[in-house]
Amino acid sequence: MSLKAGIVGLPNVGKSTLFNAVVENGKAQAANFPFCTIEPNVGIVAVPDSRLQVLSDLSKSQRVVPASIEFVDIAGLVKGASQGEGLGNKFLSHIREVDSILQVVRCFDDNDIIHVNGKVDPKSDIDVINLELVFADLDQIEKRLDKLKKSKTKDSQSKVKEEAEKSALEKIRVALLDGKPARSVTLTDFERDSIKQLCLLTMKPIIYVANVAESDLADAANNDYVAGVKNVASELQSGIVTISAQHAEQVMFLCRKELTVGLTFSVQPVLLSLQVEAELTELATEERQEYLKSLGVDESGLGNLIRATYDLLGLRTYFTSGEKETKAWTILAGMTAPQAAGVIHSDFEKGFIRAET
Repeated sequence: MSLKAGIVGLPNVGKSTLFNAVVENGKAQAANFPFCTIEPNVGIVAVPDSRLQVLSDLSKSQRVVPASIEFVDIAGLVKGASQGEGLGNKFLSHIREVDSILQVVRCFDDNDIIHVNGKVDPKSDIDVINLELVFADLDQIEKRLDKLKKSKTKDSQSKVKEEAEKSALEKIRVALLDGKPARSVTLTDFERDSIKQLCLLTMKPIIYVANVAESDLADAANNDYVAGVKNVASELQSGIVTISAQHAEQVMFLCRKELTVGLTFSVQPVLLSLQVEAELTELATEERQEYLKSLGVDESGLGNLIRATYDLLGLRTYFTSGEKETKAWTILAGMTAPQAAGVIHSDFEKGFIRAET
């Protein structure tokens, strides 16, 4: 169960900067002009977990295999993207397969950094992005409903499934027309399963990434822009993380100056520079912990961001450990022992005997 997260937002709000900060050897171009990113940037990073090394030492494992998360940084969305404005549907398709969406929102004023709409308004920015995702889903639902209406299937089981799918899509369509995301609609388990293959964008959980000025990071709670993002996140039952990447597009592109970055899922920020985050990704687990300790922090920004994503998606980690390897496995909260074993191999679930605790 490999986790995927898509990074979205308006052009030039710090998406590629965030990608470069957390992905080893991140090469996403970051510059002070819209649509700097055209093709999606994809990077896979290990999920930091200090327990892995402890188990590895106990078992004298030959290797350690952490869980992983894949980040996808796509081109900036603009108003009308679902109808082809900007780079249009070309990039919306790249986030259909992700498990969660990280929506980067600008929460600082700076006349030197271009805002595609001419002014900083996080609430408006969020509305633009969410509305485009709604329009994209509506278009997909309309096409699917039209196809279902023309269906001539005679198999009883297929008919039952199609009826469940129609029911789910009609409920979601009503919500979308009201500006609400698909994830807000109450569906039966059968209805939910029937529409999984559509990978609806508004069905995915969202974490809002509030990008603040460096001077505001330590006291982000008093930033009016952040307060607005928190209200939206609360209304939509979404998570929120605070970062600082101000000037990053200009400075990284022009002179690669070290910048301060903070990633947090709580009130207390973790302050690390982009350079430090990049260096951390290249260190072994034990060395990484020692480095963080020397900096006076317990967790990297990446660790904080991943923890927020895991919490939002209801994910947990369990481990297998032996002389050959110690490995982390990602499961859903509430899974039984046989189901967890099935993540390793389906045969383990079918032939499960017992769990000793």
